[in-house]
Amino acid sequence: MGINILSDLPTQSTNPQSDRALQTMRRWSRFFDRAFRIPGTNVRFGWDPILGMIPGLGDSATGIFALLLLITAFRMRIPGIIRARMILNVLIDVASGAIPMVGDVFDFAWKCNWRNLSLLEKYAGTGVKSRTSDWLFVFGILAAALASVAVPLIVIAMIVERLTTFLGIRLFDAPRLF
Repeated sequence: MGINILSDLPTQSTNPQSDRALQTMRRWSRFFDRAFRIPGTNVRFGWDPILGMIPGLGDSATGIFALLLLITAFRMRIPGIIRARMILNVLIDVASGAIPMVGDVFDFAWKCNWRNLSLLEKYAGTGVKSRTSDWLFVFGILAAALASVAVPLIVIAMIVERLTTFLGIRLFDAPRLF
């Protein structure tokens, strides 16, 4: 019987191979996200933000570990929506990491691998069903991603149309969009 890292709830796993995999994932997740504590506080961080300051190294190391967590989730037959949530956690981490220095600061708070380990431990071998909040998280992130792509494209189309109308240029023989 293992301990769920974030909520300290016991997990039931009867498979020794799964228990070993979870123990390994726990150790590496602690390495990346919780290895150190800022003295006098409860704030913990790991090697992820430190390695992230070295171009290519931090993102590669964290990405490889995130992939291993996802492979472990597939092997343990974690529900698909939970795996989708884990993937979105990684994508949020990668997107923030694309911004120099901001991504490293973000790693202190987000702790992608720790979040994914918590999901893995919560759903591994327990028969716990996914919750509405899991679905809402996944669809909310997907909606935000779609909006972040669609809104700028619509604004650009409006600007191009207004500019071409102002200049008297006809780009297409189509009716006005806006």
